[in-house]
Amino acid sequence: MAEINIDATNMVVGRLASHAAKQALLGFNVNILNVEKAVISGTPHLVREKYYHGIFERGQPWRGPFIPRMPDRFVKRMIRGMVEHKSERGLLAFKRIMCYTGVPIAFKDKKLMTIGKKADDLPTLKYQTIGELCVSIGGRV
Repeated sequence: MAEINIDATNMVVGRLASHAAKQALLGFNVNILNVEKAVISGTPHLVREKYYHGIFERGQPWRGPFIPRMPDRFVKRMIRGMVEHKSERGLLAFKRIMCYTGVPIAFKDKKLMTIGKKADDLPTLKYQTIGELCVSIGGRV
């Protein structure tokens, strides 16, 4: 199968996740690198409060929702919401997606592609990186 390697540096994570989900449903193996440098749009305080509330203040901690605090797992969880992961086709597509913090040695020599606009191209957009968000909700990068 064909392989797609995406560099997530300074990319809006929602657009990145939807593109990765579509490519995985088409049958491509998708590797997303540098996920801690991807950005999530919105006022940083409000975005942090949304995830903080989901982890610590809503419901009972043993019943969920279980939101990961590591950047690679955080992005993979976002992609899971864009793939119908309970059907067989969606589950196979979800297994074809891999997220990495940094660039592993296996991908040093491979060509990395970027998708669409970067966060710097949008002048009025307020954002923070996934790494910063994960650290603010109790994770480590």
